[in-house]
Amino acid sequence: MKIIEKLFAERLLKIKAIKIQPDNPFMWASGWKSPFYCDNRKTLSYPNLRNFVKTEIARIIMEKYGQVDAIAGVATGAIPQGALVADALHLPFVYVRSTPKDHGLENLIEGELRPRMKVVVIEDLVSTGGSSLKAVEAIRRDGSEVIGMIAAFTYGFEQSVSAFKKANVELTSLTNYESVLEVALQTGYIEEDDVEILDRWRQDPIHWDVEE
Repeated sequence: MKIIEKLFAERLLKIKAIKIQPDNPFMWASGWKSPFYCDNRKTLSYPNLRNFVKTEIARIIMEKYGQVDAIAGVATGAIPQGALVADALHLPFVYVRSTPKDHGLENLIEGELRPRMKVVVIEDLVSTGGSSLKAVEAIRRDGSEVIGMIAAFTYGFEQSVSAFKKANVELTSLTNYESVLEVALQTGYIEEDDVEILDRWRQDPIHWDVEE
């Protein structure tokens, strides 16, 4: 798995799906300032990399879990990835909205799950874990069992690690913060001094500021 983590990290950096700017941080939707930005939905525009993501997630599912009855994608980023994986494994696919649709049937889960189905959830990125675990809650309320979640990338914030543990959800990712930094340092994308700044940010992302 370590080889896959580094290989995927290298490819994300190559297509600029991950950008690291300690001196010119990004502003996340949450209001957090961040020197690190990941948009691995860009992989969808690269057929070979898109196929890599699909194949590796499908492989993990087959290796880690026995019977799987359905795949669920977390809207919106993981809908295409989840659908590709479900197609590769010849399994039913659903996706989970962040909020119920405000018209028609007012669905939160789009597609059909039957009671007691064993479901693997696909996520494109895990930061705090909030939206990911809301999707898990929705599936559980619907009467199905979430047997695991697989994400393309996770920051590994302590907040999310604790939240997943409390929710009793096993999270696996194709790559992660540590692997990206390792590859970025090896390839000269960042310098040693940048690593200290980045680690300080990840320890306390809410209060971090570039001026520290």
